[in-house]
Amino acid sequence: MSVKHVAMLMGGFSSERPVSLSSGNACADALEAVGYKVTRVDVGHDVASVLAELKPDVAFNALHGPFGEDGTIQGVLEYLEIPYTHSGVLASALAMDKAQAKIVAKAAGIPVAEQRLMNRFDFTSSHPMKPPYVVKPVREGSSFGVVMVKEDQSHPPQIITSQEWRYGDSVMVERYVYGRELTCGVMGDVALGVTEVVPQGHAFYDYDSKYVKGGSKHVIPAQISPNIYQKVQTLALKAHQAIGCRGVSRSDFRYDDRFSENGELIWLEINTQPGMTPTSLVPEMADHAGHSFGEFLKWMVEDASCLR
Repeated sequence: MSVKHVAMLMGGFSSERPVSLSSGNACADALEAVGYKVTRVDVGHDVASVLAELKPDVAFNALHGPFGEDGTIQGVLEYLEIPYTHSGVLASALAMDKAQAKIVAKAAGIPVAEQRLMNRFDFTSSHPMKPPYVVKPVREGSSFGVVMVKEDQSHPPQIITSQEWRYGDSVMVERYVYGRELTCGVMGDVALGVTEVVPQGHAFYDYDSKYVKGGSKHVIPAQISPNIYQKVQTLALKAHQAIGCRGVSRSDFRYDDRFSENGELIWLEINTQPGMTPTSLVPEMADHAGHSFGEFLKWMVEDASCLR
């Protein structure tokens, strides 16, 4: 397949719209620079008719969050028979559901933290698990709705049952894992370098530390022992394959080395639509492996297909 015309799917209507616009514009600029015709599509509910009229050779999926990352847009593209980047319908839906993804990862021998799935209205005056723990919406990205409960907190967080909560009624309560934030991208069937993410002025790697300038520091290669470095790469590739991802993914880990160098390494989740600006984690990892941003995106475009 000779790819000339790429539709850049970006924006959309999830909480992560600003992140997607940033990713999409960065990718569109870089793909134009290496010779592709790129049409930027700010995705709305009419996306199927827009794409049917455009007839691009490939759809580059730069959407983040629900609809773009959960198998929905992937299903639309399958129906339209337009080859697309990143993971297919099943892997996207599975990875977006943190609880289901953890079941598959655990079955594949990947270490995960203890958890329980709850309806947010079942939070009462007593803790659902011994603090410290983390409450996460089951189907959100970019750390939206993540609530940390510290050891000395006397009651569960009230925001979970309040009217302000807008991340769905199903939440995952997970044991808090102390330690360092490690992340590793996968490109096809190759694990890229391991990055340590050091939040600057934030308790953890939240939305602001991900996307606000100066919110975090990326250390690549992560300054950890060679055996832990290799273990992270092995587990990232194993998660990518177990969940059935295609193209590019990124797995996030916690590494607790307070008591020994081997410590505890826990897989948190896999992201099938990682950020795609030149300073985002996965493009940085690709650059570290010798792929310029333009080359990296060209590889993704040429890798696009249906039935992923």
